[in-house]
Amino acid sequence: MKRTTLFAAGVVALLTSLGLAFQAQSDGPYKVLKTAKVGGEGGTDYIFADPVGRRLYITRGATQAQPATDTRPEVPAFEKRLTIFDLDTLAPVGTIPGVGGNGATVCPNTGHGFTSDHPDLSMFDVKTMKLIKTIAVPAGFRADGIYCDTSDDRVYVGSHPTKSLMVVDAKDGAVLGNIDLGGTPEQTIADGKGTVYQVLQERPGGVAVIDAKTMKVKATFPFGENGGCNGLALDVKNQILFAACSAIGPAPPRGTPGQAPPAGPPSTPDPNAKPPQTFVVLSARDGSVLARLPLAGGSDGAVFNPATMEAFSTQGNGTMTIIKEKSPTKFEVEQNLKTWPSNGARRTNRRSSRRVDRTGVGGLGLSPRVESCGSGTSRPKPSSILTRFDESSDHFRFNEITVEVLQLLQPEVIAIKVFVGQFVGVTAQVADVLHLHE
Repeated sequence: MKRTTLFAAGVVALLTSLGLAFQAQSDGPYKVLKTAKVGGEGGTDYIFADPVGRRLYITRGATQAQPATDTRPEVPAFEKRLTIFDLDTLAPVGTIPGVGGNGATVCPNTGHGFTSDHPDLSMFDVKTMKLIKTIAVPAGFRADGIYCDTSDDRVYVGSHPTKSLMVVDAKDGAVLGNIDLGGTPEQTIADGKGTVYQVLQERPGGVAVIDAKTMKVKATFPFGENGGCNGLALDVKNQILFAACSAIGPAPPRGTPGQAPPAGPPSTPDPNAKPPQTFVVLSARDGSVLARLPLAGGSDGAVFNPATMEAFSTQGNGTMTIIKEKSPTKFEVEQNLKTWPSNGARRTNRRSSRRVDRTGVGGLGLSPRVESCGSGTSRPKPSSILTRFDESSDHFRFNEITVEVLQLLQPEVIAIKVFVGQFVGVTAQVADVLHLHE
């Protein structure tokens, strides 16, 4: 179908107090249209959108009290917690105190949610928003990425130190086993038919192919020279994987602690070298590489929208790369969208909606589905991409700011922040976008 018209409703909130005014690129189908502030004190890693329960989950880390300085008011201590928002309005729904971790996931069939908490995992009731229990982890295990395969209601939790996946039964929280991956896990994805794919962060990197029934790695697909891969998306229909990688070649050798670096002039970058940030497209059947496409920055998450046949990668430099799958063997960069004026977009989470597209926390990435809109046109059914921002400045990380800091540095943002709720700290972007096709 030929794209003929793009209508956009909403505005971009310009953060002019810090000289951060920006405008999203217009050379593609996606635009950033509106920003808002939600959240609270404490960092986060993964966000999760539950399309069934219509809720957005953001874990928040504990923070220590900090005295006032010349540029910042006093900051009280905050405990770790899981903050929950309405997915459509971003209004706060509730908080589960004492539950934190790198991220959360929900298995809608069971009514249970889980967080990659520390030292042990947390299991909570989605309806009551109460902690059910904690789940002990093996020695040396430190939970990071977390994913629910809704086809069998199993939760997969990755650990960098042990290079393993812990498998949990979402119905009762029982530990079913641990999978030795032979590499460092980042994003996990499943095909819903008994196979789980785990991207490995090594340099060079690869994808571990896991038999869900036996909980064993049955193959590992290498990426060749690409590594440092954090994002993994899957086109289930055509069995195509999209791995978002940030490096080429082996990692440079680390120096010996306490010793000076080797003498000699620093190496000169090769101007003809390939860009290290790459979307590696490969067959999920046999691992054969189908394409390597450039990313606009180092990725920290990826997702695929089957309705539009697009893969999304959200980058730490505040950009989002959209790849169009023209056919099962042909792929192209559709757009590099500037979602934030500086370092920013981290994790990506696609969600479907019953309304016109609204994106949730973080950098905008919008994935329209198509429905009838009259003769010769069609309108997107709601679906969107969620990412998280870590906005940085010369003095502090913006995922650890307070109301007082916002009032000091960005007074015009307060009205937007209060509109979505009495929370601050996590940057959210909300947008309404309408595509017309013929």
